Formats: sequence, structure tokens, C-alpha cells
Amino acid sequence: MKKFFTLLVLASFLSLGLFFVFAPGIVDKGQNIVVEHQPYAISPQAAELHSSLMIGDWHGDSLLWMRNLSERYDYGHLDFPRMQQGNLGLQMFTTVTKSPSGLNYELNQADARDDITLLAMAQRWPTATWTSLTERALFQAEKLYKLAARDPDNLMLIRSRMELADFLERRQSNPTLIGGLLGTEGSHALDGDLENIQRLFNNGFRMMSLQHFFDNKLGGSLHGTSGGGLTQFGRDAVAEMLALGIMLDVSHSSEQVVVDTLAITDKPLIVSHTGFQGHCESPRNISDKLMQQIAAAGGLIAVGFWEGAICGNSPATVAEAIVYGIGLVGEDHIALGSDFDGSVTTSFDGSELAAITEALLQANLSEQQIRKVMGDNMLLYLQTYLP
Repeated sequence: MKKFFTLLVLASFLSLGLFFVFAPGIVDKGQNIVVEHQPYAISPQAAELHSSLMIGDWHGDSLLWMRNLSERYDYGHLDFPRMQQGNLGLQMFTTVTKSPSGLNYELNQADARDDITLLAMAQRWPTATWTSLTERALFQAEKLYKLAARDPDNLMLIRSRMELADFLERRQSNPTLIGGLLGTEGSHALDGDLENIQRLFNNGFRMMSLQHFFDNKLGGSLHGTSGGGLTQFGRDAVAEMLALGIMLDVSHSSEQVVVDTLAITDKPLIVSHTGFQGHCESPRNISDKLMQQIAAAGGLIAVGFWEGAICGNSPATVAEAIVYGIGLVGEDHIALGSDFDGSVTTSFDGSELAAITEALLQANLSEQQIRKVMGDNMLLYLQTYLP
């Protein structure tokens, strides 16, 4: 009997070990899907133009997963080799800290079981991250810092206008250098404590979204239960973010939160990954009228690459959404917000961004318009509003 229990314990430990080894990769592969497709045809004109672009993406969740981004993978959407193949120069790495079980675009309870807790345990994150959302954001930031230290020829962290200027200078002699920035996916990452804004800022965070898929202490989510606007805590948080020079992202915020934030901020807002209601009627997207108000105040609207935002996931549908956005708010207010590695399905990954340039040319956009939406608008915003 004793031998039996010994074998049972050993089998249990072996099963647990295999879970920690294989489960994170299985989840990653199952969540961040690239649909099988034939190679995209890229014309010589598009290839030449694409190679000359400064391409920027406002939203990628790659730090959530247990991948070494310096290496190339055959799953997921982003890693440095694929980003470099796609000529992606500026990447906002957003840190996911909470995701309710049963995630949907219509209605999510803030107290639903949190899937990121399970993922943090499965990926062997520090135990502090199991209970603290701030620690989860900081741990993901630490991963980016370590990557920049280990792989300085391929990644540079950008936290200020001075560092951005240095990045642009270095990229003249190293055209595959990637500039990485840090943002949060929702300000529940504060753990309800305003002092954590300063802590996150000190650790390199330069963009903070206010909500994710559920209502939080700052106010209502577009996919929550209340539809509420900014709370007093939310107003205080926004004021502190503005004082520090943190860029505000309202990509998952309720429409009332967006209205309230527009009323109290002197800095243009970002919608870091989205679509347009008039182009793709979806509970994921706020109204076109509100998008126009964001743009009128100087804001940027970054077009996503997945079905829920643009009613498609191909380069052609991305281009269609961009063309619609230009018609709605103007070419100076449109950017890219892929949501790569954000548990979405696309029909291309970071290595295939030239297919978007091709699709934009096919849509008869001018070279100037293409340069702006593919990255120049993002670059100008960063040059203006980084600390």
C-alpha cells in the first residue's frame, strides 16, 4: 500500500510538471490564431513603399505569454523576427492583468472568475502576481526590460521624447531596431490605489487604458454592467495620469467614460484598438459620433485587425476600416491597433504587414495617407506627448 501511495504521489507531481511545461503553450496556440492562408501577393510598388515606412502599432499583448520574443515562433502573432520581417518599428506592449471567464462584448461581471490568475500560475509567474494586478503589470514590464537588456540590437525601450529621438537616430544605422513602449490594458492594474500610478510610471508605463472588459473602480466598461461614467476615483486617476504625462487610452471604456474624460483632459485621447460602428456594427465599437469628438480634440483612433472590431480579419478588411475611418475623422487621426496576441484570430501575423500596404494602395490611398496611418501619426503623437 505504501508503494502504491508513493507511486500515486510521483504520478501527481509528474502530471503537475507536464501541466506547467505544456499548458501555457497550448493555451497560447489556441488563443492567438493565424488562419492558414496562401502567401499574399505584394506588388513591387507596395514592397518598395512598405520598406520605407515607419510602422507603428498601438496595441499588442505579447508580454502576457510565455514566449521569448527574441526567437521566431510558428504560433501567435508577434516576435522580433516576424516584426522585423514586417518592418514594424514602434510597438506599444500592453499588459493584461485581469480577464473575466466567459469573456464577451456585451456583459461581463467584474467579480467573475479571473482567467489571468490561472494563466499566471500555469506560467509560473512570481507568487505576488497571483493576487496583485499591479504586480502582474510590473512583471510583464520586467520581461520587456530584460529583453531590451539581452537583445539591444533588436529592441530599445522608449519612455521619453529624448529616448524616442535616440531610437530614430539609432534606426538610421540599424533599420530593424524595434522601439518598445509600455501600456496597461485597463486601470484595474492600479489595485484601487492612486499611488500605483506613480509606481507604474516609474517602471516605464507611458499609456494607460481606463477599463478592459468589466467595470472597475474608475468607471464603466463598454462591456460591463453599469454603463457608468468616471467615478471620483476615476477623475482623480485621470488627473494624476495627466500630471505625469501618461497617455490615456479609452479603447474599452463606456461611452459615458469617454465623454467624461474628454471633458476633463487637455491631452488628446487614444483608442488603441478598435473599429467603427458605421463600418462594422458591433458592441465592441463606440459610436461614430463619439469617434469624431475624439478626433476633433486631436485624438488617434487605431484600427484593429480582428473580426469583432472590423467584421473581418484580412488585410483587405483592415484597409476597408482604415478607408472608412479616414472618411469619418480624417487621415491625421487614424493609426494601427492590431491587438496581436490578444486572444484574437487574424489571417496574417506581424511578418505580413506589407499586405496592408498593398491593400491600401489597391484602395487608392495616396502615399502620404498610407505613411500617416501606418505609423507617422503614431510617431507624431509620441513626439508631441511623451514626457
